[in-house]
Amino acid sequence: MRAYAEFAVKKFRNQTAYRMDCFMGILKTIFSFIVYFSIYKALYGGRSDVDGITLNMVVTNFIISLGLSNAFDFNEMFLPDKISWGEISNELLKPVSFRLRLLSEHIGESIFKLVFNFVPSLIFAAFTIGMMPPSSAINMLLMAISAVMGYLILWELSFIVQTWSFWLFSVWGIIVMKNVLVNIMTGAMIPLWFMPSMLRGIISFTPFESVYFTPVRLYLGQISGSEIAVCMINQAVWIVVLFVIGDIFWKKGTKKLVVQGG
Repeated sequence: MRAYAEFAVKKFRNQTAYRMDCFMGILKTIFSFIVYFSIYKALYGGRSDVDGITLNMVVTNFIISLGLSNAFDFNEMFLPDKISWGEISNELLKPVSFRLRLLSEHIGESIFKLVFNFVPSLIFAAFTIGMMPPSSAINMLLMAISAVMGYLILWELSFIVQTWSFWLFSVWGIIVMKNVLVNIMTGAMIPLWFMPSMLRGIISFTPFESVYFTPVRLYLGQISGSEIAVCMINQAVWIVVLFVIGDIFWKKGTKKLVVQGG
């Protein structure tokens, strides 16, 4: 495991070389906060709440969801590019798991973005736009744990789509469609409180709700008692299920891999 930790540390250090990208990432996140705040403030039209959902709850939802989505953004063309360029054969010869190495590097990059992108943007939003404080210190801790599990779910979904490049000439369009679906069904773009009951019911049977909306609800204290355990177990189950599915695609893909040239 030490080797994979080194991959994460190296990726974290590499990100420090791109200071302008870091600065632009902060501006992008802050700009997103301002735009979404303006939209929802106009939609509320001065009302204190809509169906029991206050503007502050919505603001808190998109600050956490959008902030995490920007921090959890990683290179989803890494594996497809390795396959199309034929470099995947060299990767498979290395004495480490390609999958764990890729995850480790993405974790290192995401930690950097959390520290130098999300946290500064969060501080800005807290003092300017305004967001609700966590319902308790325990809920804040639970939200952090849930966010990590949500990250693993999101990463596994990305890895599964990337493995399809073993069979498809290009997966770029599928990745774009997947990202749009993630933004909508995770509640990052439209809070799931406002989704039609039928659609909300369908989403509850998918891994999407567990990515951002579960951490947000824990932060706000909307989940308590035994329901916390149910939500955490649900996230853990999805991590395992998606890992197994990704493992199946990866093994079948590497078995049919043919690389010409060299």
